Amino acid sequence: MAISRKDSFLWGRAPPKLPLAERRQSDRSYNLNDIQLKLEMANDAPDSSNPDRKQRSKSDVRNRKFLRGKKKFNMDPEVGICYLIEHGFLEWRAESVAEFLYKEEGLNKTAIGNFLGEREEMHLEILKEFVGLHEFSDLNLVQALRQFLWSFRLPGEAQKIDRMMEAFATRYCDCNPGVFQSTDTCYILSFSIIMLNTSLHNPNVKDKPSLQRFVAMNRGINNDKELPFELLSKLYASIRSEPFKIPEDDGNDLTLTFFNPDREGWLLKMGGRIKTWKRRWFILTDSCLYYFQYTTDKDPIGIIPLENLCVRKLQDSSKPYCLELYNAKGQKIKACKTENKGRVVQGKHQSYKLNAASEEERDDWIDAIRASITKDPFYDLVMMRKRKLISNTSS
Repeated sequence: MAISRKDSFLWGRAPPKLPLAERRQSDRSYNLNDIQLKLEMANDAPDSSNPDRKQRSKSDVRNRKFLRGKKKFNMDPEVGICYLIEHGFLEWRAESVAEFLYKEEGLNKTAIGNFLGEREEMHLEILKEFVGLHEFSDLNLVQALRQFLWSFRLPGEAQKIDRMMEAFATRYCDCNPGVFQSTDTCYILSFSIIMLNTSLHNPNVKDKPSLQRFVAMNRGINNDKELPFELLSKLYASIRSEPFKIPEDDGNDLTLTFFNPDREGWLLKMGGRIKTWKRRWFILTDSCLYYFQYTTDKDPIGIIPLENLCVRKLQDSSKPYCLELYNAKGQKIKACKTENKGRVVQGKHQSYKLNAASEEERDDWIDAIRASITKDPFYDLVMMRKRKLISNTSS
């Protein structure tokens, strides 16, 4: 059983032009047991006397920030868009956001659909621009639908689906004037095709619709006129021979999480219950340490969230280049791992002892981990409230 990484986080002030995200800020919750995304890069690139190296470091930092924004989008589209705007990757213009949603790889297709389906005016403009990036000229309706429905996943809400299919019908008719009497015709026929796809290719549907029934279903929808039989026959044959492909939601895949990490490499890890050293492949990204048995493994066998942890050098008689992860308050570290049978269990470590291959490598790991460690957001909220109380009392 693979460990699924469920992320949650608090999010700060939204850009002034994003009322929806700002309104929803109060609804966000933070679960201390969840592994959170880091809100900001802890440190920028280190200073370097070498201009080329310094420039590469800045570029690496910027790339990691962009990747972080995409991950945030996949978990909460509005939070991700705000993050990308705040860090200069996007402009809060319909054209800029639509192009990002249409062209950028690694975005969750369900998240795209949910974002595009919102009813606020800016979202409607973004939807219009997004649909406008599709070129439907000289395509029949099934071909156009295949292209359109591959670029996102239709949301489950009826009103969102209605807005998105209305935008599609308008765009198709603009690209193919004269095919239908009105956008309503295109809209109705599009839904009819989607339902036909389900009926023909869902194994639970025993009574498969025939061409005659499909034609009958669409009588009179072209402003009380009949659509050409040749057109309907071609659409039916296309769906019957090949169903719509549903895009994969690869934006949630841990593969994206581990792309371009802060640091990765082999370390020896001391066991929690059985005190033996085992060689593990570690990946440091987004304030978490993931460890694997092999570099080719897709899923980690353990996850160590770094919030509220400290790291230090450790003298160990058996291993020369040790470092230790620990909680300054002496509390057990909140981490998880998989047992032999694949069951996910909570880790039992009071601290994590790791050993590097050299002194330089150990120091580099310590620096990278310190740069990635975050504090519990609740800590800042509590401290802010305490300062306020002290201020009120003293006055």
